[in-house]
Amino acid sequence: MNLIRGIKGTAQAYWITLRTMFRKPVTIQYPEQKRQPFPRYRARIVLTRDPDGGERCVACYLCSAACPVDCISMQAAEAKDGRRYAEWFRINFTRCIFCGLCTEACPTRAIQMTSDYEICNRDPLDLVYEKTDLLIDDTGKDPDYNFYRHAGIGVVNPRGGNEDEKPPADVRDLLP
Repeated sequence: MNLIRGIKGTAQAYWITLRTMFRKPVTIQYPEQKRQPFPRYRARIVLTRDPDGGERCVACYLCSAACPVDCISMQAAEAKDGRRYAEWFRINFTRCIFCGLCTEACPTRAIQMTSDYEICNRDPLDLVYEKTDLLIDDTGKDPDYNFYRHAGIGVVNPRGGNEDEKPPADVRDLLP
């Protein structure tokens, strides 16, 4: 019984090899012809902008905390109008495993992954991308999303001034 099963398993493997050995190979001439990746393919990370043209990143450090290989670093700053932004933002692509956890953790949808898979370089220091290298002039996959208009933070409207919010409670009313 075991001998027959062993012969059958070996013959099936040889049959697959013989069947594919005489097929015409499918070769893509890479620099001239580029393969179109699938729509959900995750590759290069970019920082997107609001529909108004401002930066979406508020330097909340959630992407850095979610990154399993610790390849994202940034420094937060605050503008005169109270809006937070990343003073500097850095991704080390030599360590990045393109898992997409940073894009899922981002509450402002600032970090998005594109299908650009050509980010090879011989010098590892050239694969450390700064904010100027990552920031694009596009809204990415969410063209209508504006975090500050959606979140109700007092930069666009005063706190509680949006349609789906109540104004903040006065804490002095809670005293006995």
